[in-house]
Amino acid sequence: MPLNDCRLIELPKITDPRGNLTFIEGGNHIPFDIKRVYYLYDVPGGSDRGAHAHKNLHQFVVAMSGSFDIVLDDGERQRRFQLNRSYYGLYICPMMWRKLDNFSSGGVCMVLASAPYSEDDYIRDHDEFIARVRGNGGQ
Repeated sequence: MPLNDCRLIELPKITDPRGNLTFIEGGNHIPFDIKRVYYLYDVPGGSDRGAHAHKNLHQFVVAMSGSFDIVLDDGERQRRFQLNRSYYGLYICPMMWRKLDNFSSGGVCMVLASAPYSEDDYIRDHDEFIARVRGNGGQ
């Protein structure tokens, strides 16, 4: 899938003086049903996360607190997205290499996923990823 299929999505934001509210409905605000939710937190400054691709998994990533960057790579091009608002998220389609970096102090990354965890869905070697997206098979 091309990098253009990945995009920032603005979520509903209900503003209230007592505190704002944002919600996400699978199949409505994001293009898949939610099967798993996980989050990253207490990421040490200067650390990277991710550095893998998924064969079939769709993900939606939100900066719940603080900020971080996501670098996406489709095998031809790269694009950096900065997430720093809890009412925006990044949709990541399958077969997209991703790396998360530049975490702010107290940054919390929430990920909504289209399927339960499966190690078989991961591609953890960038050379194998490149071979697969270029049609050379990989492992």
